Amino acid sequence: MLNKMITLGLLLGLAVGLSAAMTGNSVLHTIARESAPLGSLFINAIKMVVIPLVVSVIFASVARLGDPRKLGRIGGLSLAFYWVTLIPAIIIGMGVMAFGLRFAPQLNMPNVEAVEVPELPSITDFLVSLIPANPFAAASSGAILPLIVFTALVAAAAGTLPEERRLRMITASEDVSEALIKLVWWILYTAPIGIFGLVAPATALLGWGLIQSLGIFIVSVLAGLLILMVCVFLPLLYFIAKMGPSRFLKGTVGAASIAFSTTSTAAAIPVSLEESQNNLGVSETVSELLIPLGASMYRPGSALFQGAAIVFLAHIYNVPVALSAAGAVILATFLVSLTVAPVPSSSVVTMAPALDAIGVPVAGLAIMLGIDRIPDMMRTTVNLYGQISAAVLIDTRTPVEDSTFSSPVGEEIEPIP
Repeated sequence: MLNKMITLGLLLGLAVGLSAAMTGNSVLHTIARESAPLGSLFINAIKMVVIPLVVSVIFASVARLGDPRKLGRIGGLSLAFYWVTLIPAIIIGMGVMAFGLRFAPQLNMPNVEAVEVPELPSITDFLVSLIPANPFAAASSGAILPLIVFTALVAAAAGTLPEERRLRMITASEDVSEALIKLVWWILYTAPIGIFGLVAPATALLGWGLIQSLGIFIVSVLAGLLILMVCVFLPLLYFIAKMGPSRFLKGTVGAASIAFSTTSTAAAIPVSLEESQNNLGVSETVSELLIPLGASMYRPGSALFQGAAIVFLAHIYNVPVALSAAGAVILATFLVSLTVAPVPSSSVVTMAPALDAIGVPVAGLAIMLGIDRIPDMMRTTVNLYGQISAAVLIDTRTPVEDSTFSSPVGEEIEPIP
């Protein structure tokens, strides 16, 4: 129901704005212009919750892994696979979007907020800035990327503590996350009004140009997801696991249909476990570790979407993305994509750190929320394919009898609900 209301808010905003642009009607222009504060309130609410939500989710996700040494060979190879394949996903998303923008009209977005492009540091200065001298100052100034690094380091240290103390910290962090997720739900209930207040003024100014650009964005994302499957996952399965595309896709049709319809890989975990074991021959030990772990932290389709969205928003807001800034974008997207919060359209809500890295207005997130339903279904399905692919490949390379993984660790690693 919420997705339908968000879509309705987008369509009404487009209709009012487009009608104002085409007819020049003063009443419609007034409605579009006076609705802008509603959009500002919605964006302020999103910005208010992004930092504490990202921090709490990242802490719980990393600390839940426990001492990295306990994961053994299976866990080590899995994390390596996640990290290595996320980078190509982000680059594919950025590259496909950059190509698609060749066919998009040039837009001049209204000044929803001041766009200040930060002075780009050298590679050395950028790496140094990732370790904040004062994490609280970084949080108050909106420097989210150093705060994410600090949180991940603290969570990794917490993972080495005795189990009782570690679980106590994880529980507290998860409780905070649950409260913030509830707050996000409340904010999202206002999304139809907020999106109307952002889209109507923009469309009144830009007309068909904005609609054409949004269509190009959706097509580019779908093309990028297809490239990721055809050029990354299916070749890895074929050459390493000796598994053909037909067997893999037919063997995961049940889990894929659930992920597609619910936009949640966590909801598909039971079917993913059954199909990976029965249809693809993955061992029970590997599947019961990697399927929940992947649902918690491995979302290659979301990473691709975020990379594409950042390039798209930078284009429509006329924010140049230099080659040196692309590294900051990739790193920010990489870190956030590992711990996307379990909320509707979470890949959109948590894009703020990467947008902040290059000075793109956070107001652009509302435009993404309005058109996110179709990309969300597709990228969630690719997320699931990536998670099951990881289980197949790791099971092929790591015989169960050689694993140092023990079941208690698997019980500690639970999927995000």
